[in-house]
Amino acid sequence: MTRSEQQPDKMNLNEGSAMAGLMFRLRDAACLQGGALSIPPQLTQSYVLIYIRQGQGSVTIGETMHRMQSHAIYFCPADDTFSVDSDEGIDTELYLFRMDIYQEQGGFKRRLYPLRGELQLCKGEAATLPSDTLVPLCESVLHYHESQDPLERFRSQFTFEQLLYHVMQCYRMKQQPSGSTLEQVRMHMERHLDQSMTIEQLARRMDLSPKYFGDVFKKHYGMSPMDYLTELRMNRAKLLMAKPNLKLRDIAHQVGYQDEFYFSRKFKKEIGVAPTVYMKRRHRRVAAYSLNMIGLLLPLQIIPFAAPLHPKWTSHYYRTYHADIPVHLRAYRQHDASSSKIQELQAHRPELILCPSEVSEEEKLQLEQIATVYYIPAQGLSWREQLMLTAELLGETEEAEVWLKKYERQAVRAREQLHAIVQEGTCLVIRITRNAIYAYSNRAIAEVFYGDLQMKPLSIYSEALYEERLTLDALSNLDVDHLFVLVQQEEETLQHWETMQYDPRWQEMKSVRLHHFYRLNSDPWRHYTADAMERVVKETLHLVSGNRP
Repeated sequence: MTRSEQQPDKMNLNEGSAMAGLMFRLRDAACLQGGALSIPPQLTQSYVLIYIRQGQGSVTIGETMHRMQSHAIYFCPADDTFSVDSDEGIDTELYLFRMDIYQEQGGFKRRLYPLRGELQLCKGEAATLPSDTLVPLCESVLHYHESQDPLERFRSQFTFEQLLYHVMQCYRMKQQPSGSTLEQVRMHMERHLDQSMTIEQLARRMDLSPKYFGDVFKKHYGMSPMDYLTELRMNRAKLLMAKPNLKLRDIAHQVGYQDEFYFSRKFKKEIGVAPTVYMKRRHRRVAAYSLNMIGLLLPLQIIPFAAPLHPKWTSHYYRTYHADIPVHLRAYRQHDASSSKIQELQAHRPELILCPSEVSEEEKLQLEQIATVYYIPAQGLSWREQLMLTAELLGETEEAEVWLKKYERQAVRAREQLHAIVQEGTCLVIRITRNAIYAYSNRAIAEVFYGDLQMKPLSIYSEALYEERLTLDALSNLDVDHLFVLVQQEEETLQHWETMQYDPRWQEMKSVRLHHFYRLNSDPWRHYTADAMERVVKETLHLVSGNRP
């Protein structure tokens, strides 16, 4: 194969001839709506186009979160992740289209090759379009795609291409330079945190009254300009506090506060602890080499200096600590993840690396050239033993003992409340991946769900660990009282899960009819650390009690 015939991995739509060589194939179309609409982070194998007809909230593509706008288009490339979260109580409606993109390549014998990776158009928020153009096209694509008539389904394809044409027109217009915009004001705030800013000064940049500017900003970003500025300043301050030899006065000045005492009061109000306490915790430059290592450090009141973070692969820690952890290591599950993490650690030089003992010998040699490395076995030790070993190595044994006593009290209280609700009802956890269903129990489920919380298993599943494939018929015949469902967040599995919920065998199950089935997230249920176990206890109680997050 010649160079010109090789499969492309990236395309720039500004290249004039590029569009002529691209072909788009619609794979799926859906309209989602509701007052608390949520699409959990999921990996997509196809390109995804999301049109927000109405709503407020956030759309996250890869690691970038966009504030949701009505009549806006968002793109996610193939082999990347996306999620959607609408604001509570806000009616949201969106159209979601999945598509494959092909490019024509070659000389005399021209061929079509699947396009993978990032397409310039297909990344993030592309454009805000007029609804009178886009809504009828979206409705038509969905209508034709759902038709039972093959000819009408074929019609959905070229209607979808019309939709793409209008989107690309708006995308081209967006590339033209514009005047002072809301986004430019937001970027000004981020770049000049050390300067004094008032709402009057910011409003003048858009030639708006302060009140109208405040209303527009809040509608767009979900908070007032001054609250947004405070959040930016606190996040920047937390990053600065991880650096050695910086005085509190200097940090305050760098984030726009001339009075360090006022900054201290503001920081404690926003973050919950005084700056001096926070800085003491942060000055240990401990790197967590894996996700599980984060879950061993946090119970010891140690926030890692470096750790794997990603909106999907480490979603809980990314949401909670992305501004607290200065160095974000690669978390995406690809072959080059370890080399990328080592390069990051070489560049930032932590004092100490906490690492699973199961990593390769090559990785161990490279890590030990960077800093002192403490190895924690993932196998052979319980999560309690892992925590105590970590605490002993770090000189935090007393902190670990205090945390474990608190955990035991939480587990006892949760167990009493759960048993009052479920009585003697049986419980089962199932895992759905691709088109397969498994009765499932891992170490976390066995030791916490069935162990510490003493949830009652079905008698046929008395072993601690198992993964037994079930048919839907077999599952429906188990007559379980409370069903807990783990659904793998990838395209094929989610499509199978959606179809499965309309199956009469599923709908007639006792646990489904009584609304005693509960969706679980991989994090914490498939992780095995002290922090994850505590969250399993809390999440079980929230789900079963009806106080569902």
